[in-house]
Amino acid sequence: MPKLVGAAMHLSGQVCGAHTRVLVPRSRYAEAVEAAAAAAKAVPVGDPHDPATLVGPLVAERQRDRVEGYIALAVEAGARVAAGGGRPAHLPKGWYVEPTILADVDNSMRVAREEIFGPVLCLIPYDGDDDAVRIANDSPYGLAGGVWTGDARRALAVARRIRTGSVAVNGSAPPFPKVPFGGFKESGLGRELGPEGLRAFLEPRSIGIAAPFLASAR
Repeated sequence: MPKLVGAAMHLSGQVCGAHTRVLVPRSRYAEAVEAAAAAAKAVPVGDPHDPATLVGPLVAERQRDRVEGYIALAVEAGARVAAGGGRPAHLPKGWYVEPTILADVDNSMRVAREEIFGPVLCLIPYDGDDDAVRIANDSPYGLAGGVWTGDARRALAVARRIRTGSVAVNGSAPPFPKVPFGGFKESGLGRELGPEGLRAFLEPRSIGIAAPFLASAR
């Protein structure tokens, strides 16, 4: 769980491909919430120049206000703050928000459907792989996804069904120069990196020659 929470919190959650929703089997939901909350409370928050820091300040005061607004909206909608939710008491200066875990989140809530760009992770329960895939794909975005499991075959089977431009298994893979990076749906068109990214800079053309004329040219 610390690795998964870290995948949501690095760079203060201000990453386009950061994990923001975690779908958890309902049978282990309470256990996962407890583990995620403990991991979030252990995340180093502080000076961004310190190599040990994982969560630094947000980019601006308006962004902190935006993130705090989303947390408030989640609570109003019935979500529960399992960890964080406020400002770090030991950091009165700077636009900081505590690493936050939101439990009892439904996928219809705004925190699950909109990009927060802050250190906030939503935990959503599911019943079976089909339900998990359905919830994962029920999003207007499709840039990056992830699968966390100890079963490699199951991981690949689920990853193939997720409608995101990239899927990381048991981690959060950064863009790799040799493979394409990009999204589906409202996450954009086209790809960068890899041979697919180079094709966008090419201008293919066609030359049509009538068959009789071509025959005379031989």
